[in-house]
Amino acid sequence: MALAALVLVCLASIAIGAKGLPVADVWHGLFHYEGSGDDVLVRKVRIPRTVLGLIVGAALGLAGAVMQALTRNPLAEPGLLGVNAGASAAVVSAISFFGVTSLTGYVWFAFAGAAIVSVAVYLLGGSRSANPVRLALAGTAVTAALYGYVNAVQLLDSAALDRLRFWTVGSLASANMETVGKVWPFIALGVLLTLLIARPLNALEMGDDTARSLGAHLTRTRILAMLAVTLLCGAATAACGPIVFIGLMIPHLVRAITGPDMRWILPYAAVLSPVLLLGADVIGRVVARPSELQVGIVTALLGGPVFIHLVRRKRMSQL
Repeated sequence: MALAALVLVCLASIAIGAKGLPVADVWHGLFHYEGSGDDVLVRKVRIPRTVLGLIVGAALGLAGAVMQALTRNPLAEPGLLGVNAGASAAVVSAISFFGVTSLTGYVWFAFAGAAIVSVAVYLLGGSRSANPVRLALAGTAVTAALYGYVNAVQLLDSAALDRLRFWTVGSLASANMETVGKVWPFIALGVLLTLLIARPLNALEMGDDTARSLGAHLTRTRILAMLAVTLLCGAATAACGPIVFIGLMIPHLVRAITGPDMRWILPYAAVLSPVLLLGADVIGRVVARPSELQVGIVTALLGGPVFIHLVRRKRMSQL
């Protein structure tokens, strides 16, 4: 069922857009490319956009599931470790101080910023003695400081503000196969890491003492989990900007289907997260024709009520 939904949303992403195309023209662009305007739209714009949405959605969903297991917090999402803030700070620095203007130019800055901040958060959280609370507090503090820096640079440099504003919203609109080629190796490595640590994450969710009694290596598991989140969320943020709530909503939905076993949660999250991301992207293209609404705005509009519901349910369960 999940795979069927993924196939359907991929077909919708290719066939539906800000410009309406008959099914025959979409088919022609896919299988009989001749270089016409509609053929280029299908082959050079919508297919790369769909492919990027697939890998970015999977990355964000997996990162969210790992973050919630790592921090034992059902309201956690990838930005909690400062990954989005680190990428944003690196990109605004690249634009303002180094004159970088293209996505393919600053993708490496974004990824490096995410990686550096993740390491800094781990060290500030206590390194080998890190625990979920200290990691969350360190991530929150670093995120606040970095977003203050980002806002200051944008206020002082209007050109940087103009170039950065669409990236900070989160969008698939600038997708191309060059960007896909730059980020997919990092996402693939992050996916591999998450699958390798699925069993230790199950133990970690039961608490440190229980995890030790089950033979889990806590420090190694946390380091690998943070590395996986950095690779997944850093590469996704570099390619599309900080897209919120995917990593929060999908793991909750998946747990309702699979139960608490991370060995099932991770594969399902990797399939259903692109469904949500590409579905939101299609909605954004349709509701504002002939323009489009950025996918980061759509996911925020969808995710806000879900987040409020989760908070209220958590509070009620504690009463």
